[in-house]
Amino acid sequence: MGRGNEDYFRVKPAAPKSRGDARSQRFVSQVLQKVSKTGAKPSGKSIGRPVNSFGRGRVAAAMAGHRLGPNARRVVIKSRYVVLKRASPNSAALHLRYIERDGVTPDGQKGRAYGAETDKSDLQAFQERGQGSRHEFRFIVSAEDAMELEDLKGFTRQLMRRVEIDLETRLDWVAVDHWDTDNPHTHIVLNGLTSSKEDLLISPDYMAHGMRMRACEIVTEMLGPRTEAEIRQSLLREVDQQRMTSLDRSLIRQVDRGEINLSGHASDRQRQNILRARLQRLEAMGLALRVDAKRWKLEPSMAEALSAMGEREDALELIRRAMKGLPRECVIDHSPTAPVIGRIAGKGLADELRDRGFLVVDGIDGRAHYLKLPAGVDLTTLPINGIVEVQPPGREKAVDKRIAAVARQGVYQTEDHSARLNAMNHFDPQTTIEVHVRRLEALRRVGIVERVADGVWKIPPDLNQRAQQYDAQKSLGPVIELRSHLPIEQQVRAIGATWLDRQLVSESRSAVAQGFGAELRSAVQGRVDFLSELGLAERRGPRVVLARNLLSTLRDRELAAVGERLQDQTGRPYRVLTDGGRFTGVYRHTIQIASGRFAMLDDGHSFSLVPWKPVIERRIGETLSATVRGGSVSWVVGRHRGLGIGG
Repeated sequence: MGRGNEDYFRVKPAAPKSRGDARSQRFVSQVLQKVSKTGAKPSGKSIGRPVNSFGRGRVAAAMAGHRLGPNARRVVIKSRYVVLKRASPNSAALHLRYIERDGVTPDGQKGRAYGAETDKSDLQAFQERGQGSRHEFRFIVSAEDAMELEDLKGFTRQLMRRVEIDLETRLDWVAVDHWDTDNPHTHIVLNGLTSSKEDLLISPDYMAHGMRMRACEIVTEMLGPRTEAEIRQSLLREVDQQRMTSLDRSLIRQVDRGEINLSGHASDRQRQNILRARLQRLEAMGLALRVDAKRWKLEPSMAEALSAMGEREDALELIRRAMKGLPRECVIDHSPTAPVIGRIAGKGLADELRDRGFLVVDGIDGRAHYLKLPAGVDLTTLPINGIVEVQPPGREKAVDKRIAAVARQGVYQTEDHSARLNAMNHFDPQTTIEVHVRRLEALRRVGIVERVADGVWKIPPDLNQRAQQYDAQKSLGPVIELRSHLPIEQQVRAIGATWLDRQLVSESRSAVAQGFGAELRSAVQGRVDFLSELGLAERRGPRVVLARNLLSTLRDRELAAVGERLQDQTGRPYRVLTDGGRFTGVYRHTIQIASGRFAMLDDGHSFSLVPWKPVIERRIGETLSATVRGGSVSWVVGRHRGLGIGG
């Protein structure tokens, strides 16, 4: 071969080879896929393909905000992508109803939804247009200078018009402005369908970056760029805040080899001085360490600690606002370990995107409690000034203690328990046994107890501990129970079995002589006076003697009055359901009275009022059979035999 052929190289293209398994995927491709799922922000100019190669708005996300300088107005947008099939059945309706709640307008009135072309959007029609969509989008738009915007609706409409241009489709959305916080903000709900009724897919880059940049552009156009004085004042306000601030995020970005060096350029001395002041404040909080005059170290947990501080400050402000100047010790119970009983003084959403609410409870212990609720709790069922009891998750149940007490040598028998109850002259042994059997069956299904024969169960020695663990795993948070929808002042002279009557019967002594506890004690005395007028109570010196079967007597009187009123309205006779009685009818609706919540069953000829249970709420319009024993009710679907649904 000649020397000239030694350097000759011929390219022979061929089809790419593929092994066909996941391991053959290039490492860079795997990284880009993971980054795409996080919705990461674009980092300036991209090399090769973009981080996110799907969804509308990915090109606009890369271009948005390029003309904005460091003096641009700032906007925060929180976004959530909700897959409707995975959410609770009423998630969308509940969210829309709550953003339109009372007290969010500047004058404290109910919020009003608006859209692109109307100031009064029909939320029912909006939901119907979104029927069949796979998902919806929820946004909270909060401009730093929202108080200076003359027209918040105009800003929102202009923002959504630019979003439509970026996404290249008409959008179906509604919005509600909220003025109930220090900084006005807007809730936007966007249906997940395009104008051609296809699934609306938005690029994660646009969700995380592009939409916020468009909002910053609009506010900057409306109000003009921030002046140096405004920027300085904004940063100075952050120096002493006990929460995560833009200064803290700037400090975290400046960390190099575990340290922050503030020996910057002279031209940047003003900002460096502000950062130094923030570091001194962090040092006082134990979150930063001074190495020398210009070098600092941050605690690894600084961000988490500041976030927790901010959450606490927000909770304390909500308590102060709800209590309206009433002196109370403030308690923040994220995970309460003891029951909290009291008056609902305030409520709202701790996480407005995920519909996780909070309550401020003016407790009978004389303290004001801030309580986070499990996601999905309908706050509309918890009225302000109503009486609520909050039980910690996984708390030991009395029924488990009684099962363990009745069991002999690790065996519980219904015959033994029934004999004990009869010896004690219990008013309704059969219903009590049924309650214990239902609990045992629930524990059997998870393997805690074993059914040996009918009416016989094998009980483990650590029943209480294992049952508590089961309840704690099943519960997503504290258990919320509304004890009365009536304020205590309305319960004093109410005809019906009120929460005050139950306090009297149980002889509760947990109320302290201060705060709401003092109000409760006074209301109880007023209730005794009213019961004395009715001949249902008698004072004998310091003692109060109550009439026998006080609660059932009051409940029956109220039901008789309510039944007579409904009888006049419906034209059908009211049938009183006595102890041991059974009634079958269509579940029409519920009524809330002083004695509690009752379901109305209608058999076409007459109707009856039966104590309501949450388990039947989804059975409206169905035929149910109810049997009342003692103070409890057993429900069966259908007229005769069917599926039991609780008691």
